[in-house]
Amino acid sequence: YRRLAEHGQFPEALFITCSDARVDPVTITHGQPGDLFIVRNMGNFVPPYSENPLEGTGVAAAVEYAVEHLKVRDIVVCGHSDCGAIQALYKERKKFAATPHIGQWLAHGDRTMAVVAANYPELSREERLEITAEENVLLQMENLRTYPVVLKAAQEGRLHVHAWYYVIGTGTIFRYSPEKEQFEPIREEE
Repeated sequence: YRRLAEHGQFPEALFITCSDARVDPVTITHGQPGDLFIVRNMGNFVPPYSENPLEGTGVAAAVEYAVEHLKVRDIVVCGHSDCGAIQALYKERKKFAATPHIGQWLAHGDRTMAVVAANYPELSREERLEITAEENVLLQMENLRTYPVVLKAAQEGRLHVHAWYYVIGTGTIFRYSPEKEQFEPIREEE
């Protein structure tokens, strides 16, 4: 801790994940304090880039800071099983009338729901929730690529964006393979 206090932070990755208390980025990555710059929010949403700073979010500011100032080499968007935000996407928004910020925030998942409805019409509730969480991670990764700082750093070869899915019940992390177009378990030695 003394080293972190005296020399500042030099995280290798920006880790964007859900605020669910069961998902601890440092623990699931077997990391140490200072290894990750962490953004947590309901549903691990990354709103698309906006040119208007008044429409920006804390997520946008954190992405810009991590990429431009901390010079992270990787960004990981990590969704998880049994996600309350993903479950809430399928509830009527009027149920959130007393908590309007939640209802507004969940609108960031509307595109995910549309993708799932179009591509996976006949799933059980459990399958639909898992697929929705996985597709959500992929769409948030796409949203990251709307940020000029992310595009520039990726084009320069100094930044890589990854999609992960964490299974709470087993502790297994799956990484999306663009080549195979599927999530695959990450081996312990990686």
